Amino acid sequence: MSRTLEPYQIVESSILKQFRKRLWAPFIAAVKTYELLSPHDRIAVCISGGKDSMLLAKLMQELQRQSEVPFDLVFLVMDPGYAPANRQKIEQNAALLHIPITLFETDIFSTANAAVHSPCYLCARMRRGHLYSKAQELHCNKIALGHHRNDVIETTVLSMFYGSQLQAMPPKLHSKNFPGMELIRPLYCVREDDIIAWANTNHLEFIRCACRFTEQNEGRIEATSKRLEVKRLLKNLQESNPNLENSIFHSIHAVALDTMVGVKSHGKLLSFPELYESRSPQDDE
Repeated sequence: MSRTLEPYQIVESSILKQFRKRLWAPFIAAVKTYELLSPHDRIAVCISGGKDSMLLAKLMQELQRQSEVPFDLVFLVMDPGYAPANRQKIEQNAALLHIPITLFETDIFSTANAAVHSPCYLCARMRRGHLYSKAQELHCNKIALGHHRNDVIETTVLSMFYGSQLQAMPPKLHSKNFPGMELIRPLYCVREDDIIAWANTNHLEFIRCACRFTEQNEGRIEATSKRLEVKRLLKNLQESNPNLENSIFHSIHAVALDTMVGVKSHGKLLSFPELYESRSPQDDE
């Protein structure tokens, strides 16, 4: 006689069976390829309440169960000033999915919403700082964020179109302000469409943008955001070039530095004459 599975068990089963190739395999590929995990890590998995961070939490739980590398997890939820309904939704989903969250409060939304210029940028910076600080307080050496493959691709295009530079989103990086802390992105190789399919298949509903500023402006920020503009552009271009996103993603793994007319590293910009003089004639052949 077969037993009835709990909702969280059905979700976990879908990750390892139905979505094994689309979620589990690229997740494991990122962890191994970019060396995101080390023995005795204590990782704060940062949960915003959206589909990406909730999936990340479930994947990290499963990795901890299967991995021969010993490591600890803390599931960190920061309330920056959510509306009561959004906070309740996060707590309900965490309970449904058996994610033991550690929740702490800040007043980030109030501070960022009062800013005259770039409230979204200020909010993002403050959120990152608070997450690092709380994770360090809980004796973690890493924080894990839910940025996925499409975030990486869109960021690369955004940097060219609006930042006047070729800049990608690295799979891990050292914190400048919190010594000994690292940021990792285990969903680096996971496609957003596959995350959406997983959520829909399991009838899961997550919060989207819970920012009070966005709510007050009736979604106009999202409607005019440059990231959304790039997302739509890539989707349109993908129709005539199905391999477009693959090409962009693989391009950041194969940058031909010898063809660049300027390279910035560790905050220092090297001009073309400097780069040219440092090369031998054989390098240009």
